[in-house]
Order: sequence, then C-alpha cells, then structure tokens
Amino acid sequence: MSLVSSLDIDFSAPPAEVARSLIGVTLMLNGVGGRIVEVEAYDREDPASHCFGGMTPRNQVMFGPPCRAYVYRSYGIHWCFNIVCCPPGHGAGVLIRALEPLAGGLDTMRKRRGLDNVRLLCAGPGRLCQALGITMAHSGMPVDVPPFQLLPITTPVAVVTGPRIGISRAKEIPWRFGLAGSRFLSRPFR
Repeated sequence: MSLVSSLDIDFSAPPAEVARSLIGVTLMLNGVGGRIVEVEAYDREDPASHCFGGMTPRNQVMFGPPCRAYVYRSYGIHWCFNIVCCPPGHGAGVLIRALEPLAGGLDTMRKRRGLDNVRLLCAGPGRLCQALGITMAHSGMPVDVPPFQLLPITTPVAVVTGPRIGISRAKEIPWRFGLAGSRFLSRPFR
C-alpha cells in the first residue's frame, strides 16, 4: 500500500506509475464524473495490451501524445476508456475500471444507466463509460481540458495493487491499482 496526494502526474511516465498516480483523482466529462478508484496499466510489450504487436488503425491513439483518451469497444458491446501514457510512439495506457460517482452528476448517471444503485453506476469499464456518456467520439481527445477534467486529490489515499482482471493473457502482472477499502470497485482485491 502506498500514498498518493496530488495531481502532479507525469503522463509520459511508465504506465504502472501513471496508473498508481490516478487513484483518487477526480475524472469529469461535461460536469459528470467521480473519483477514480480502480485502474489497470498496459504497456506495449505486455501480451494483454492493445499495443502488443505494434501500431494498427485501431490502437494508433495509444501511440500518440500522452494524456489523451483511448476508447475502444470491448466484445462489440461496451466502450472502455483509457488514458494514454508514455512518450509518443511508445504505445501504453491506463484503463479506468471504476469511479466513485460524485453527487452532482448522479441523476444523469442514473438515467444513462437505468439504475439507482450508486455503488454499481461506475463499477466496471463499460458501466463507467455508459454513466459518463463516453463513446468512440472521445477517443484521441486530451483528458486534461474540457470537455474532460482531471481534478487533484484533496487528501492522501491508500493504494492497493493486484493482478489485472478480465483478461486471458499476462493475468499475473500486478498492474491493477485500487483505492483501499473502496466499495465502488468493479471487483474486490484479493
């Protein structure tokens, strides 16, 4: 467990470092969002990464400038939102897996999700994208300027780590990071 206390994030840093730094940061899109409580890091030499094997039309955003959105559709159903990291040309990103929703956007999130349970509104990459209204149209956009917003951590947070989930390759790499004790995770840490 470690402590993170500000938004002083170098998005050109390695993905595991960026991922850990994002825990506790507030992510907003058009005034709707929440505190990041769960992420996973992916690097170009990682067999589970979309960048593994090189650049393609589908993943080219991940090889571009850091601090941009990389959005893709998972299994042809759900959008997934990542933040690109590392220098341009490298190919890496951080999947945002879960948020703790903020009160100001709860009605919008509930309407988009058709769900009242606050704990489940953003607990998982697909749920999070649906609640915030993230689509492929956002891919390539900078995430540190409107319509996105990243707000700094106001108090230090305890970060836990573990193996990534929902993947078939390189599951053992401990690049899943979460807010210790959060009830808004997609799955508990073991």
